Amino acid sequence: MKICVLGAGALGCAIGGLLTEAGNEVWLVNRNADQVQAMNSRGLILRDAGVDRTVVVHAATTAAPVGVVDLVIVLVKSFHTVSAMSAATSLIGPDTVVLSLQNGLGHEDELAVIVGRERVLAGKTYVGGAQLAPGHVNIGYLGKDTHIGELDGGVSMRVQHIAAVFNAAGLETHVSDNIVGTMWDKLLINVATGALTGITRLTYGELYQRPELEACGVAAVAEAMAVAKASGVRLSITEPLQAWQKAGAGLPYEFKTSMLQSLEKGSVTEIDFVNGAVLRQGAKCGVPTPVNQTLVACMKGIEHGLADGARLFR
Repeated sequence: MKICVLGAGALGCAIGGLLTEAGNEVWLVNRNADQVQAMNSRGLILRDAGVDRTVVVHAATTAAPVGVVDLVIVLVKSFHTVSAMSAATSLIGPDTVVLSLQNGLGHEDELAVIVGRERVLAGKTYVGGAQLAPGHVNIGYLGKDTHIGELDGGVSMRVQHIAAVFNAAGLETHVSDNIVGTMWDKLLINVATGALTGITRLTYGELYQRPELEACGVAAVAEAMAVAKASGVRLSITEPLQAWQKAGAGLPYEFKTSMLQSLEKGSVTEIDFVNGAVLRQGAKCGVPTPVNQTLVACMKGIEHGLADGARLFR
């Protein structure tokens, strides 16, 4: 299968590298020239369970050299979805499928406007990736499943084929007939740890040593679950503690959330599409969300400091 990973940061490289090793033609598109140059000059280095290995990959800063593909995996930051996909329509052919594996909610609607709703699949993944250096990524995928599905809840041949390709690469992947619930399940995972690690600057291992932080994360998840229930969403997670436990399960001690990685790079985070999505939906259905509101406010304060040039992360 010819695949383009649109937004090949840490997670995109983790998934793209494994798919490449399984024999697929994978293109990793990242606007960061240093990342692309490193991968093209000496390959993508995957650190797996503490051991490095090199994968020969195709990498580019734009979609221009890629051509039409069978599958586009969208992994750009949520706030770049429209601009990134609009600049990459050359990837789209008659049978191209576009799969979002992004954090948060609402990307599928944005993608549908650009490429047509009939092409779009939704999905969520618990695979982890952390950038060590340009073209060098620490990956966590064992025991970390991925869920994909049609927007209408149907089980199609094309989504089953994509799942089979992922599974052949060692990416445990399931086809969901309740993709909205699946997306909310993943949202709960991000709600549990993302903002907390951004605020505290702690790795997963450090975070899970602090019971007071666990209590805060679990409370944020409980609010999100109440919002989902009020919205008629069917979740597979039944207790808030499950989301907290699943968020860090199987990841190395030194792993960092994508929100913390963004702040360390001096960029804004996806807080508006994670905890912020809980706030917006909670307001619509009349469910109070004070813990998530506080987490969003703290993250916005940190982002504001970064925008003003403050050296908050050293």
